[in-house]
Amino acid sequence: MADQDPHPGRLIVIDGSRGKDTAAAADDVVAALKREGIDCAISRWDASGLFGELAAAARDERNISTRTLALVYAADLAFRLRWEIKPVLEAGGVVVAAPYVETAAALGAAWGLDEDWLRQLLRFAPRPDHRGRTQERKIDKPWKPRPDRGYAEYCAALLERSSGRTSRRARRDMMALLDRPHGRKVFRLTEKGAASLAAAVTDSRKAASRRSPSRPRNGRK
Repeated sequence: MADQDPHPGRLIVIDGSRGKDTAAAADDVVAALKREGIDCAISRWDASGLFGELAAAARDERNISTRTLALVYAADLAFRLRWEIKPVLEAGGVVVAAPYVETAAALGAAWGLDEDWLRQLLRFAPRPDHRGRTQERKIDKPWKPRPDRGYAEYCAALLERSSGRTSRRARRDMMALLDRPHGRKVFRLTEKGAASLAAAVTDSRKAASRRSPSRPRNGRK
């Protein structure tokens, strides 16, 4: 993942194994931030429309690979960064990206791709300031193969018949990968967790506003 670009804003990312849970968690975090007096934007999966176009083109095809879907995810994330995420951060705002890198890395690995390759592919994405993990529902059930539900469900719809892996196994493996300790603190997005994340964002913004700019060194006389 790329080093954090200097900007006055805050990037919150939310990752999970179900599109519906990820969308709901993003809405919960936004609501918790509003209670703290902070407005924020949301960047969601397939903002570019690339996945919708691919699904329409592949309706009668069964040869879409996991690698192709990972490449499309990277292109979609680049679009989201350019048009939805970085403009907010550069303006000093708060943006919730749901999902983000961990979802793509865990899902691709669960469908058989090399995780290191996936992380190299997505290394252009800036590091988040805060990370959230969805409260998973229906954990014993496979994904419904619905391209309109989320990235995981989209992949299940296109890959289950051609990959040799079942959705049940892939989802189980993905959740295990998402639950590994990785990087900075991850907030579990229960109702209490969403409130704790919002409070952490508020505290970090207050701390940043209290910092005085460093004084330039005087030149030699």
